Amino acid sequence: MMKVKHRRRAHQHRHGPDSGPDVKMALAGNPNSGKTTVFNAITGAHQHVGNYPGVTVEKKEGGTTFEGTRVHVVDLPGTYSLTAYSLEELVARDHVINDHPDVIVHVVDASNLERNLYLATQFIELGVPTVVALNMYDMAQDRGRQIDIDLLSELMGVPMVPTVGSREEGIAELLRMTIETVREHRTPEKPLRYGRELEAHIEEVRVVLDEAGGLGELPTRWAAIKLLEDDAQVRSLTEDTLDGGKEVLARVERIREHLEEVIGDDAEMALADRRYGFVNGACAEATSSTTRRRIDWSEAIDNVVTSRMLGMPIFLLLMWAMFELVFRLGAPPMEWLTSLFAWVGGHVAGLLPDGPLHSLVVDGVIGGVGGVLVFVPQIMLLFLCISILEDSGYMARAAFVVDKLMHRIGLHGKSFIPMLIGFGCTVPAIMATRTLESRRDRITTMLITPFMSCGARLPVYILLAGAFFSPAMAGKVIFSIYLLGVLVAVLMARLLRSTILQGPTTPFVMELPPYRVPTAKGTLIHMWERGWQYIKKAGTVILAASIIVWALLSYPGPPTDAPTGVGAPPAVTYTAAGRIGKTIEPVMRPLGFNWKVSIALVAGFAAKEIVVSTLGTTYSLGEEDTASGALSAALRNDPELNPLVAYAMMAFVLLYVPCVATVAVTFRETGSWKWPVFMATYTTSVAWIVALIIYQGGSFLGLG
Repeated sequence: MMKVKHRRRAHQHRHGPDSGPDVKMALAGNPNSGKTTVFNAITGAHQHVGNYPGVTVEKKEGGTTFEGTRVHVVDLPGTYSLTAYSLEELVARDHVINDHPDVIVHVVDASNLERNLYLATQFIELGVPTVVALNMYDMAQDRGRQIDIDLLSELMGVPMVPTVGSREEGIAELLRMTIETVREHRTPEKPLRYGRELEAHIEEVRVVLDEAGGLGELPTRWAAIKLLEDDAQVRSLTEDTLDGGKEVLARVERIREHLEEVIGDDAEMALADRRYGFVNGACAEATSSTTRRRIDWSEAIDNVVTSRMLGMPIFLLLMWAMFELVFRLGAPPMEWLTSLFAWVGGHVAGLLPDGPLHSLVVDGVIGGVGGVLVFVPQIMLLFLCISILEDSGYMARAAFVVDKLMHRIGLHGKSFIPMLIGFGCTVPAIMATRTLESRRDRITTMLITPFMSCGARLPVYILLAGAFFSPAMAGKVIFSIYLLGVLVAVLMARLLRSTILQGPTTPFVMELPPYRVPTAKGTLIHMWERGWQYIKKAGTVILAASIIVWALLSYPGPPTDAPTGVGAPPAVTYTAAGRIGKTIEPVMRPLGFNWKVSIALVAGFAAKEIVVSTLGTTYSLGEEDTASGALSAALRNDPELNPLVAYAMMAFVLLYVPCVATVAVTFRETGSWKWPVFMATYTTSVAWIVALIIYQGGSFLGLG
C-alpha cells in the first residue's frame, strides 16, 4: 500500500559528520539507457546490493563524495514509466513518493530521446527536483543527431547534462548540477499541460480531492491525474485515507466516464498521448539531424548477428567459445588453489589429534568448502563472459535470435533473457521473470529456467569431464551439456503451454539497445558482485551443508562386531548417508549410479557444489588427497563408473531439482507452494528419464 511521509529537505541532513549524506539521489531510467554504467561511474566500488523491504526487487545503493558533499545514490529498477503495473514500476514510484530522495537523476539514451523522456514527464508531474543525464551522447552524435541542450532543458523545464557513462565523461558536471539543484531547491519549472478538455477534468477532480482534505503530502494535481487513469494504488489510498472516500471515488468515476464520452477514448490513453506529444514537440524543436550521417555500426552488426541465416550459428559459436574459455583459462588457477587447500589441509591435519574434531575440520569444513572454492576461477570467468555479453548489448540480440523459436513453444524472446541469466545463477533468473507481462509466461519461464545450467553445477561438470574425458574433449562435453539443458527447456515449455499452462502468447516489442564497448570497471564490478555471492555461499550455505553431510557420512559408525579387513564393507555404509544411498540405489541403478553417487546427488539439493565434496567423502579421501586430484583418480578407478555413466550423471545434475534457494525464491515469486513443489517433482522426473535414456541407450550401442 502506498503511504505518504513527510518530506525532508537536503539541508536538514547536515547536523554533523555522522548525520548521513548531504544529498540523497535516486537514479532512474529506462532499461538499456546506460543507467547502471552511470551508477558505477558515480559510486565506483562503494556500492552494495540488497532487496527493497517486503519485495524481491533488487536494490543497489552506493555513495561518493564530490567537492566536499556526500552523495548517497539509490539505483531504481529500470522502468519506462511510473504507472503502477509491474513490480519494478511500483517500487520505483513508491521510493520517490515515500522515501523522498532529494533529487532524481533521470538517465536517458540521448540517441532515443522521444521514448526515454516519457519517464521524465512522470517526474515533472510529481514536481520532484529532477536532473536529466543525456547519456551515450557520443552515440547520438555518431548517428548524426544534434541536440540543443539549453533549448531542450528550457522546453522540458529541467536541467540537462550530456554524459558518456562508459568513459565517465560528464559525471563531474552531472554531480555538480545535482548538488546545485538540491541546494537551490529547484523543481521542474514548467508543469505539463494536457489541453483544454483534459485540463478541465483534471481540475475538476483536483477540486473534489481538495474539498475532501487532500491526500497528505501527495501533490493533489498528480493524484487527480492518477485517478483519471484509474490507478489502483491511488484509488485504494483515496478510499482508505479520506473520510467518505467511496463517495469521492464515485464522483471521480462519473467525471472520468464523462471525459471518455467527450473525447471518445480511454482517459489513460489520452493522457499518455499528450505526454508523448509534449516530448515529441520538445525534441522536434531542440534536435536536428546532420545531412552527413555516420555509419550506424549497431545496425551494420545487427544485419549479421541477427540475420536469419547467421544469427543462430553465431549465438552457438559464442556460447561454445565461452565454455572453452572458462575451462581452459580456468584450469591453471584452479590447480594453484588446489595446491593451496592441500597445504592448508595438511597443515591443519598435523595440528589436530585424530578424532571427530580432526575429521570435522579437515574433511567437513576444509574438504567441503575448499573443494568448492577451488572452482572460483572458472565461476569468475563464466560471470565475466556473461557480463560482457550483457554490457555489450548482445544479450538482447540473443533473445531476438531465438524469438521465432520461442514463439513455437508458446513463449517469446523476452522469456529467453531470464534463461540466459540462468547460466550464471538460477535465483536472479527466476526474479528476472517479473519483466514478463503474462502470469502464464512468468510461471512457464520459472519452470524451465532451472534447466539452464547455473554456475553452481559447473564444478561437477569440470570434475567429471576432467576425470573421464581428454582435455581436448572436456570443453566440448560441457558445452553439449549446456545445449542439452536448452533443448530440454524448449521441449518442456512446449509441453507445459500445451497442457497445464495453456493460453495465447503475449505480444511484445523486442528492444535492441545500441552496441557498447563494455568498460573494464563496469564489467569487473558485475563479475565481482556475482562471484562474491558464490564465495559467500561457500562460506554460509555450503559450509552448513558440508557439516551436515559430514555428520550424515560419519554417524552412526560401524558396530563393534563389524567385519574388518579386505573385502569388508566400507565404514561409510553404516552411516545415515550410507543407508540413504543404499535405500535409493535400486531407483538409481538403471541410470548406472551406485550408492556413492546417489548420496552425492541427494546432498546436491542443498547446493549443487556439495556434490563434489560429498563424492570426496564417500570415496574415503582425506582433504590432502582430494585437493591433489585424487578424487578424479578415484572416480576413474571405480569399475562401476565410465565416461557414459559420467555423462549420464552430468545430465542428471543439470536437470534434477534445483537448489533449495531456487525453490524458496520460486515460492516468493509465485506466492504459493504449489509451483515450487511441482518444479522439484517434475524436474527430478525429467532428470531420471533423460539419464535413463542416455545410459541405457549408450549401453545398447556399446558405448559403456
